[in-house]
Amino acid sequence: MLNLLIRWVLFALAIIFVGWLVPGITVENFISAMLVCVILALINTFIKPLLQFISLPINILTLGLFTFVINALLLWLAGVITPGFEVDGFLSALLGSIILAILSIGINKIGQE
Repeated sequence: MLNLLIRWVLFALAIIFVGWLVPGITVENFISAMLVCVILALINTFIKPLLQFISLPINILTLGLFTFVINALLLWLAGVITPGFEVDGFLSALLGSIILAILSIGINKIGQE
């Protein structure tokens, strides 16, 4: 349980970092970042598998690179849903999702130890 809480806080800090680093992504405060973590977890659990299944032929043709587009669209959706978190355009969402994916690899490694 403590491991889950630590990872949640680290993901929220990663979202704040992405908001600081990427122009076009704004995070109002830490509470908004925590809410974005919950929204993204729900989106990745329920919507992402469906989108990946529907886009499987395109994903095969692009050798998996279309997954970056799906991640960007889902981050953009989280920006629409979550108050205090705003994503201004697709390019901001794409860059933010790539940085967030890289940071999440490190956070997941920390969470496993």
